[in-house]
Amino acid sequence: MSTPTMKESEVDVLIIGAGPAGLMACNALARNGIKVRIIDQRSEKVAAGHADGIQPRTLEIFQSYGLADALFKDGAQLHTAAFYNPSSNGGIELTDRVPDVTAPTARYPFELTLHQGEIESIFLNSLRKFNIEVSRPVVPTSIKIIEEKVNDPSANAVQVVLQHNDGDQELEIVNTKYVIGADGAHSWVRKTLDIPMIGEQTNYIWGVVDLTPDTDFPDIRNRTAIHSNNGSCMIIPREGDKVRLYIQLDDKSGLITSTGRVDKQKATPELLLEIARKTLHPYTIQTPEVFEWWTIYIIGQRVASKFSVQERVFIVGDACHTHSPKAGQGMNASMGDSHNLAWKLAHVIKGSATKSLLHTYELERKKYAQDLIDFDKKFASLFSGKPRTEEHQDGVSHTEFLKIFQTFGGFTSGIGIHYADSIITQSQSQSTALNLKIGERLLPQVFMRAADTRPVEIQDLCPSDGRFKILVFMGNTSQKTVLERAHSVAEELGSLLSKFANGNVFLLFDILSISSAKKADVRYNHLPFLLRSHWSKALIDDTDATGKKGGDGYQSYGIDEMGGAVVIVRPDGYIGTIVPLDGISNVGSYFNSFIETE
Repeated sequence: MSTPTMKESEVDVLIIGAGPAGLMACNALARNGIKVRIIDQRSEKVAAGHADGIQPRTLEIFQSYGLADALFKDGAQLHTAAFYNPSSNGGIELTDRVPDVTAPTARYPFELTLHQGEIESIFLNSLRKFNIEVSRPVVPTSIKIIEEKVNDPSANAVQVVLQHNDGDQELEIVNTKYVIGADGAHSWVRKTLDIPMIGEQTNYIWGVVDLTPDTDFPDIRNRTAIHSNNGSCMIIPREGDKVRLYIQLDDKSGLITSTGRVDKQKATPELLLEIARKTLHPYTIQTPEVFEWWTIYIIGQRVASKFSVQERVFIVGDACHTHSPKAGQGMNASMGDSHNLAWKLAHVIKGSATKSLLHTYELERKKYAQDLIDFDKKFASLFSGKPRTEEHQDGVSHTEFLKIFQTFGGFTSGIGIHYADSIITQSQSQSTALNLKIGERLLPQVFMRAADTRPVEIQDLCPSDGRFKILVFMGNTSQKTVLERAHSVAEELGSLLSKFANGNVFLLFDILSISSAKKADVRYNHLPFLLRSHWSKALIDDTDATGKKGGDGYQSYGIDEMGGAVVIVRPDGYIGTIVPLDGISNVGSYFNSFIETE
C-alpha cells in the first residue's frame, strides 16, 4: 500500500458541506470576488428527497442573486392550505381552506416546493460561472485555529487537513482565513470544536414518503394538514405530479420498540403508506410502482451554544439548529444563515469592514434560531397531538391549530424576521419612515424609472452584490427648492461616503434616488450626479402608463414627502438604519461603527 502524499493549498474561505447552506454561502462569496472552496464527503449531490420547501422570503433572496427563475420554472406553488379533521361518520372531512401564506407584504405570497437535488443544481450551475466545482468525495480529518494569527485579519489563521477519498487517499493541508461548517445535523466541524447542542428530543416519530399518487383525495394538490383518530398526516405537493406525505407513527404502527425507538428493520415505504391510508379514510391512495424517496425521523429541537469559534470558524444550517421539517423551515433557515454571514465575511476579507462585523452573525442568527425552536415546539406538539373529539375533549382543536398556523405566518414565511439593534442595525430614526422597519427586509414596492417611465420593483434594484444600497427619498424635485435641497444633500452625502470607500463611492455603495415628482414634470438629468450615476438609478413615485402599478411608494413606506428620508439597506436586503434629510451626518455615524477608514 502506497504512502499517502501531502500537498498544501491556500484559500480565503473553506466551506465544509455542499448542501443548500454550503452552496448558498459559496455562491454568495464567489459573487463577491472571494477565493472560496467547497468540499463534500458525498460522491455526488443529492438525487431525490430531503428538504423541499422554499418560503416567500427565501424566494426573495434567490431573486436577489438572480437565481429565482429556475425555481419558478420547475417548482410547485402552494397557494392554499387545507385542513381535515375527524368526521362524525368516521374517517376525516374537510374543515377549512385558507391561504397557505399569511404575510401581507410578501412579494411572492406562496410557498414553493422543489426537491433538494434540484435546488443544489441551481447553485452548482451558478458556481460554474465562477469556475468553481465541489471537491468530492473529500472529508476533513483535523482542524486547527492558529492562536497567534487570529487577530490579524489578513492571516490564514485556520489549518484544515483533508483526505481525498477518490482512490489514492491523498492528504491535503488547507491554509485558510475562515471556515464555514455547513455539514449538517451531525456536523464534524461542530463536534471537533466541541460546540454543544442545547435542547431536547421529543417522542414524536414521523415517516416521510415521496411518490406520484393515484388517489381520490380532493386536496392532493394543496398543502394539507390532517388530524384523524388514526394519527396525523401532512400532504405537501411537489414538482410535477409528485407529493410528499408526512406520516405520524405511534405504538399502533408496529414500528416502535418497547424502548421508544424505531425498528428500522420493519420500516418500509409500503408500511408507511399503509399507515397513511388509515389516516386518509374514507379516501383512498394506491400503491405506486415506485417510491421516489422515504425516511423516518424523530423530532428534536436543538440550538448550538455558539455559532462561531473566535470568529474564524462558523457553523450554519443544521450544524447549529435542528427542528421538525413540517413547518418548512429547515432549508430556509439554513440558507438564511449563509445569506447573513457571506456578505459580512466578504467585507472583512476585503478589508472594508472591521472584524466586529462578524460578531453580528451569531447575534442575529442565534436569536432567530431560538425563536424558530420555540415556534417549532408549539407547532410540532399541536400537529402531533390527538384531535379534539367528543371522546377526547382535551385534544387539539382545529381553532387552536389554525390560530398558530396563521399567527406565525409572518415568521414561517421569513417575511417577519427582525434583527435586533447592533452596529449594523440602528433604529433611532424609525419615525422617518414609519412602515420600513429597521432590522427587517426592504418591503417590495413598484417605482418608475424617471428616464423611461418603466415600472421596476425596488427589490430588483437591490441585488445581493455586497454593496450597501442608499435610497434617497427627496420629495418633489420638480420644485426648485426641493431640487436645491437635493444638490446640498448629495454634496454632503458624497463627501461622507467617499471617506469610507477610499474615494470610489460606487465600489461600496449603490445609490438610488426616489422623487415624488410626476412623470410629466420630472427632469432626472437635473439631479446631482451622485443621485443619478446611471440613468436607471433615478426613480419616481408615480403610476405606470396603465395607472395600475406604482404611485404609492412614499405612502406605503410611511415617508413624508416634504421631509424625505435616507434609507440604508444592508447587502442582505435588511434595513440598517433610516435618517432624515437634515440628518445626513448620521449616515457617517452608522458606517463609522464597522467600516474601516484610512
